[in-house]
Amino acid sequence: MSRGRARLHPAVTSIAAAAALVLVILSVGVGWCDAASASAAEEEHPLDYREALEKSLLYFEAQRSGRLPYSQRVTWRGHSGLTDGLQQGVDLVGGYYDAGDHVKFGLPMAFTVTMLSWGAIEFGDDIAAAGEWHHALEAIKWGTDYFVKAHTHPFVYWAEVGDGDTDHYCWQRPEDMTTSRQAYRVDKDNPGSDLAGETAAALAAASIVFRRSNPHYSHLLLHHAQQLFEFGNRYRGSYDSSIEEVRSYYASVSGYHDELLWAALWLHRATGREDYLRYAVDNADSFGGVGWAITEFSWDVKYAGLQVLAAKLLLDGDPQAAEHGGVLEQYREKAEHYLCACLGRNNGSNVDRSPGGMLYVRQWNNLQYASSAAFLLTAYSHYLSSFSGDGDDRLLRCPDGPVTPAEMLTLARSQADYILGRNPLRLSYMVGYGRRYPVRVHHRGASVVSHKVDNRFIGCMQGFDDWFGRGRPNPNVLVGAIVGGPSRRDEFRDDRGNYMQTEACTYNTAPMVAVFARLHRLITAPAAEAAAGSDGSAEDCRRPGAALRLSAECR
Repeated sequence: MSRGRARLHPAVTSIAAAAALVLVILSVGVGWCDAASASAAEEEHPLDYREALEKSLLYFEAQRSGRLPYSQRVTWRGHSGLTDGLQQGVDLVGGYYDAGDHVKFGLPMAFTVTMLSWGAIEFGDDIAAAGEWHHALEAIKWGTDYFVKAHTHPFVYWAEVGDGDTDHYCWQRPEDMTTSRQAYRVDKDNPGSDLAGETAAALAAASIVFRRSNPHYSHLLLHHAQQLFEFGNRYRGSYDSSIEEVRSYYASVSGYHDELLWAALWLHRATGREDYLRYAVDNADSFGGVGWAITEFSWDVKYAGLQVLAAKLLLDGDPQAAEHGGVLEQYREKAEHYLCACLGRNNGSNVDRSPGGMLYVRQWNNLQYASSAAFLLTAYSHYLSSFSGDGDDRLLRCPDGPVTPAEMLTLARSQADYILGRNPLRLSYMVGYGRRYPVRVHHRGASVVSHKVDNRFIGCMQGFDDWFGRGRPNPNVLVGAIVGGPSRRDEFRDDRGNYMQTEACTYNTAPMVAVFARLHRLITAPAAEAAAGSDGSAEDCRRPGAALRLSAECR
C-alpha cells in the first residue's frame, strides 16, 4: 500500500542531480531509435493526442468525491464521502481523492487545480479546438467549489479529510468507506502558509479561467484567493507542523516560501495589482525565488513554476515589470536553469534520463516530474515563440548553447510520447490508452467490483482478501490515469501491490491536459500553416510547429 508519493526525499537533493546521459532528442523525442524507425513507428501506430486529452479529463471524474452529477461519465463510480465535515459542523462534501486511496489532501489537490487552470489559461483555444473546453471547466470547478467550502473563515482552512494511516489499513470502494473521516484544519494558532498559498494560487488562476463565462464565480474565487494569501502571509508556518497526520504522506519539504511567491505572482496575474508583484520582488532573495536553482517541479516544490511565471512578465513586456527588471531577470535565469537542465544543456548539472528518454528525478511516481516538465517546456516554448523581441532574445539561453522554442517543444513531445507508449516496453502509462497499458492499477475503486454491479457491502479486510491480492486485471478501467511509471532503467512491473509504479495521482495527469491539447492543435493545423517557411532557416525552426513536422533541418 502507498505510504506517500515521492515525498520522502528533500527537494534540495534534486539540485545536485547526477549528470544526464547525453541523448540526441530527435523530432519524435525518443533517444533509443533513429529518425527513420521512429517515423515508421509513427506511421504504423500514430499517437492520437486528442484521444489522450479526452481521456485525461475523464480521469478526474473517476477521482471525484461527494455527490456525483447526472452528467457523470465514469459510470462505475457512485456517491461517496457524503458526511465529510459533519462531525466538525462544516460541509466538506466534494473535492478529489488524490490517488488510489480516499483521503482528501488539500495541498496536492490545490496544485492539481492550479495546473489545470494554468493549462486552460495558456492553451484554452487548443483545448476548445479539441472539443474539451467544457470538460476542462468542469474538472477545475469540481476542485474550486470544494476549496470555497473548505475556507470557512478568512483565517481558517480545512486541510484534509480522512486519515492516511487508518485509510491504508482498508481496501474498500469509496462508496463503502468505513474509515475515519476526521477533518483537519489550519488557523491562526496552527498555520499552514504552504497550503494557504497553493490554494490561493489555484483560486486566482481559476478566477482567470472563469472571468468571461462566469464573472460572478470568478469574483468569488478571487475574493477567497486574496483572503487565503493574506492568511498564509500573516500567520506563517508549514502546514505539516500543524497537522501531524499529513507528514507521512504530503510533507511540505520545500517549506512555504515557494507557495507564497507562487500565490503572489498568480494574484498579480489575476488582478494586475502592483503590490502582489512587489511582494514577489521584495521577497525574491529571502524566500529563495532567485536563489534556488531547482531541477524538479511538483506539488511540493513550486520554484521552477513561479520562476517561469516571473519570466513571462519580462517576455510579455508587462509595464509593471520594467521597474523590477533586475529581479525579474534573476527569476528568468533560474527558470532557464531548470529548462536547460531538462534539455541536458546545463553544463553537466542536468536532469537524468532513462535509456528510453524519460526525464528521471526519483523512483517513486517519477512520471509526475516528467509531466510537469513537459508542461513548463511547452509553456515556455509558447512564451518565446510569442515574444516580439529580436534574435537571441527568442532563444532559451543555456550554458551549452542556445535552444530554440521548437527544440523545447520536441522534448515536451518526447515525454508525452513516452507516456503514451513510445518507450522500450511499448506500454502506455496512461490507463485505457493504446493497445497495452497497466491493468492492475493500485486504486481501490478500480480494483473492486463496481457498486453499481454488486451493491453488497465490502468490508475493510474483505477488500484485501477478495480483490487486492488477486492477480487478475482490475474490473474497472481507470481511464486517463497516468501511473507512477517505470524505473530509471525503463523497467515496470504491473502489480497492484507495486504502488510506487502502479498508483496514479491527479497531479500526474493535470499538467498533461494542456500538453496534449497543444500537440493535437499543432499537428492538426492546416498543411499550409504547418509548411510555412519550411526552408530550414533558424527563424523557421523557432516556430512551435517546426518540431512537429519531423523536420531534419530543425534538429
